[in-house]
Amino acid sequence: MTFADPPRTPLRRALYRAPVWIYRLGLGAVLGGRFLLLTHRGRVTGRARQTVLEVIGRDEDSGGVLAVSGYGGRSQWYRNVRADPRVLVETGRRRYRGTAVLLPPRESGRALAGYAHRRPRTAAGLIRALGHEPDSAGRVYERLGADPENGIPVIALRPDT
Repeated sequence: MTFADPPRTPLRRALYRAPVWIYRLGLGAVLGGRFLLLTHRGRVTGRARQTVLEVIGRDEDSGGVLAVSGYGGRSQWYRNVRADPRVLVETGRRRYRGTAVLLPPRESGRALAGYAHRRPRTAAGLIRALGHEPDSAGRVYERLGADPENGIPVIALRPDT
């Protein structure tokens, strides 16, 4: 089974949305700092939307976190934050208003490669599930991270000051 395409059936969509309900029930802390709930605005409706993302690193400059768009430019949340970067982030017990910043391609590629270096098995599983094959040198992570439309771009979620 791969996750190369977004879920199309109601059951699969419900399974993918289950982590959102964990946060809505006030249990997000059980997921720890490894995941986050991102609240953003729909680019067409303007209504609040939510998705759960994996944290792949910390944004040392701002104190925020780094997340990836597994479906690249096809992800609805990614398209929404490109249109309106104002977001609300909840991770572990921390919650903040912030700005979604799309990392430049080269920096995005380095961030994804760094994640793969820190968590090789998890990163390999992620890119396999998305229909890609990892390599031992890690070049595939840099290449996928640097491609904002067809790859796995990295987004910094920086707290507002």
